[in-house]
Amino acid sequence: MTTFVAGDRVHIASLGTGIVREVRNGGRYLIELKGRSMVVAGSELEPAPERRAAKRPPHEKPHPVETSAADPAAATLSRALDLHGKTVLEALDALDSFLNDALLDGCNEVRVIHGRSGGKVKAAVHGRLAQLPSVRAFRLDPTNPGVTVVRL
Repeated sequence: MTTFVAGDRVHIASLGTGIVREVRNGGRYLIELKGRSMVVAGSELEPAPERRAAKRPPHEKPHPVETSAADPAAATLSRALDLHGKTVLEALDALDSFLNDALLDGCNEVRVIHGRSGGKVKAAVHGRLAQLPSVRAFRLDPTNPGVTVVRL
């Protein structure tokens, strides 16, 4: 049986790929997967395959967004997800996948572009963000009400 340490990427056959957050007693691991944490027996885990560049449609690609360069600590790239043209269910699926990837990549802040009209997608996104323990905070961008800023 393979042993893992905190930070290792692992694959659970029935659920997908996540990251080891903590090693527990009795061969168990605390795994973060799709924005949720769970305790899994080591026998259910296998090393995750190396990440390869995923080919996604252009509207699903994370877009780099530059932050203020006045603060050197903030002069990093943030990730953004554009949900324009998606149904509520498609948007929630894309959001879950996007947040999981952002967490695995170590992002501290991401932006979700949902648009201003209608409000169904925005309400669904805010509802999902409120449910996820990995989301520390979220707010509407003060300069653009069609964007939600999410702190992970």
